[in-house]
Amino acid sequence: MFLHTIGHNLRNRVISANFARSYGTDCIGAIDGTHVRAGVTKDVEPSFRGRKAFTTQNVMAAVDFDLRFTYVLAGWEGSAHDATVLADALTRERGLQVPPGKYYLVDAGYGAKPGFLPPFRGVRYHLNEWGNNPVQNDKELFNLRHSSLRVTVERAFGSLKRRFKILDDAKPFFTFPVQVDIVIACCVLHNYALSQGIDEFIIPEVTWTTQPIQTSRQQLSDNRALVDHRLQIAAQMWEDRQLMYAN
Repeated sequence: MFLHTIGHNLRNRVISANFARSYGTDCIGAIDGTHVRAGVTKDVEPSFRGRKAFTTQNVMAAVDFDLRFTYVLAGWEGSAHDATVLADALTRERGLQVPPGKYYLVDAGYGAKPGFLPPFRGVRYHLNEWGNNPVQNDKELFNLRHSSLRVTVERAFGSLKRRFKILDDAKPFFTFPVQVDIVIACCVLHNYALSQGIDEFIIPEVTWTTQPIQTSRQQLSDNRALVDHRLQIAAQMWEDRQLMYAN
């Protein structure tokens, strides 16, 4: 679309008709929350125990379509509703800013409001719900497109937890304020790592499932497989070098 625009000096409305796409480029990313295990004092444990069996902090993040974190709010109790966390992010002095005319994709829990576009409720949404069943109506088509794009933030969270084991389900041993800072620091490092190129911690979109965040045991298995693979490569390189010297 961009090449047609600059190559033929075409207007956005013409490009929109030719490619059957909206001529607006308003969506700037997706927002979602994730739970990171938290170590807190006994007196506040009930408020930090939400949908998990252990205490967590509810972390909300905005992610662009290059998997980079553009805003992170960590430290909320695990029992906090996503809409409450979003409301706090919008009212903070240096909180989440949505440029005029732009919007983020969000799930239904955040609600519909200016700058935030959720899917239709009561309509198939998650990618694994479609299978071989074709789209039946316009609402299903909207939800399918919405889910295909919003999966970006889920991939970012999954890659973040694969990369930094401290965000796994192991019980933290730092004070809670430090735990909050660690989450933000890991997001910053994640962005830096992406600036250096894609690596094995980034989950490819083609292999993505709805809930790919692995347990410690699954991650250990993956790590062992990765180490075995690297050892095989090293052994092959050693054999090749020996043959080269022999010849």
